[in-house]
Amino acid sequence: MSVVRAFIAVDLPPDIQERLAQVTNELQEQMGDVPVRWVSAENMHLTLKFLGDVSLSNLEVLTDILRGETADREPMVISLGGLGAYPKPRRPRVIWVGVEAPGELVALQRGIDKQTGRVGYARDRRPFSPHITLGRVSRNATPRDVRVIGDVLSTKKIGFLGVARVKAVHLYRSDLQPGGAVYSRLFSACFDAGN
Repeated sequence: MSVVRAFIAVDLPPDIQERLAQVTNELQEQMGDVPVRWVSAENMHLTLKFLGDVSLSNLEVLTDILRGETADREPMVISLGGLGAYPKPRRPRVIWVGVEAPGELVALQRGIDKQTGRVGYARDRRPFSPHITLGRVSRNATPRDVRVIGDVLSTKKIGFLGVARVKAVHLYRSDLQPGGAVYSRLFSACFDAGN
């Protein structure tokens, strides 16, 4: 195949993924059988840029961009906590846990967005809002389903879940399978200043 679906992301450590899985399990129990496609813990990450379809011939350009954007960066720390939904809890499409990110991570995301935009990938229309996606509400959700989800989201409180040290960004391939997306790491760019 000459084209792959791809995105650029920051990985989360196993202990954070485990805490996020616990939150997901609690939400599933409280929401019952509403149609939400939950993200498996091992697939949870902080997306910096969704690229969409990427030609295999462009992979080298993308790896060069990531090398350039990470070259002089120091490792940074993000903290996770809080629960919400886009566009809003009473009309949820995406259920998420919040990420508090330092300015350096926001600058990194902007740099990646700008550089990938220069080589033809659509720039992000909305400001970067760091979050970890827990689940996506199905388009088949009934008004009752949406009400149930909204009720749970408005009453469930998620406090501080922990911190993650960010030392690299990764280019991932996403293959859509019947059981959900399967992610394969294609390239990693470590923050050189942290070595």
